[in-house]
Amino acid sequence: MKEVFVLMQEQLTISRRKGHHLTEIERGIIAALHAAGASNRAIAKSIGVCPQTINNELRRGQTRQVKRVNGKLRPFSKYLPDAAHTRYLMNRLRCHRSSKFDQCQAFLNYFVEHFKADDWSPDEAVGRAKHDCKFLAEEMVSTSTLYHYIDAQLLEIRNIDLTEKTQRRIAHHYIPKNKKRLGPGIEERSQAANDRSEFGHFEIDTIVGKRNGHESVVLNLIERQTRTAILRLIDGRDADSVAYAMQDIKRQYGHLIRSITADNGPEFSTLAAVMADTAPVYFAHPYTSCERGTNEVHNRMIRRDLPKGLSLDTVSPARIATIQAKLNGSPRRLLDYDTPAERFAIAAGSAQRLA
Repeated sequence: MKEVFVLMQEQLTISRRKGHHLTEIERGIIAALHAAGASNRAIAKSIGVCPQTINNELRRGQTRQVKRVNGKLRPFSKYLPDAAHTRYLMNRLRCHRSSKFDQCQAFLNYFVEHFKADDWSPDEAVGRAKHDCKFLAEEMVSTSTLYHYIDAQLLEIRNIDLTEKTQRRIAHHYIPKNKKRLGPGIEERSQAANDRSEFGHFEIDTIVGKRNGHESVVLNLIERQTRTAILRLIDGRDADSVAYAMQDIKRQYGHLIRSITADNGPEFSTLAAVMADTAPVYFAHPYTSCERGTNEVHNRMIRRDLPKGLSLDTVSPARIATIQAKLNGSPRRLLDYDTPAERFAIAAGSAQRLA
């Protein structure tokens, strides 16, 4: 018997990662070495675990059996690796936190209501509920759990309703060289504008409906620090239409604008001249939309209400104002679940006092 133990100890000595649970094979090894008379410490050394682990395993894996002795049935206990592993698997099925689905129905209704009415994402609903202290901790779930409920189809909201989740894909960015720019490059922009530490730096872009070049477009101006959107419906994707809209925006917000970052589209060819008496205009590298990431993210959000292919000639300025109010009224994680409108009001008030 000792020879069998020595042979198994030499052949089965393995290196294993600390903290891993015993496998079915390792339970078989424990049973064989235990039956060969090996001590718990020797078995632990051969497998690479703590001796207490072997002691716990042998105790938990005991199975009551009976045998006939002198014509009488006598009970006894024995370690059976198959039964021990089955018991382990059953315990693993029960070792998780109980579901909170039934006790958080009010919060789930809150999420569904704002998802349908305001296009709030799961994270926006969770964050804003915490921000406003609308529910106790035990009455709501985390963002990841809310996504799990959606994946499991426990809510009337489905994955297909989550625009970002179904459309997100890996983007590959290529920067062609020797392409013309309409003015000072983005690398000349101040550090305060780059790191968003200063209020008043904007990004600008246009959103088209049908790509026939003869329809209305939406001008999208975003403040980088507060993520506040200023939307205008303009006659076309041309420099004159942009210039006319910017004159109106200057009258309302010119005192708050410190810089604007645009792409090199022809509609922005006169933007620097229009803003010459107000703020500098910087231009991103050609074909590098990631340099205006705030614009791109908000463009996707606007596309929920104005999908590609929709004729913007059928859209009224009042509807654009409604979309703007919805965007600026949505809580954001990066704003600690304040809304852009709330942050913009605070920042604008501070800027006016300093002026």
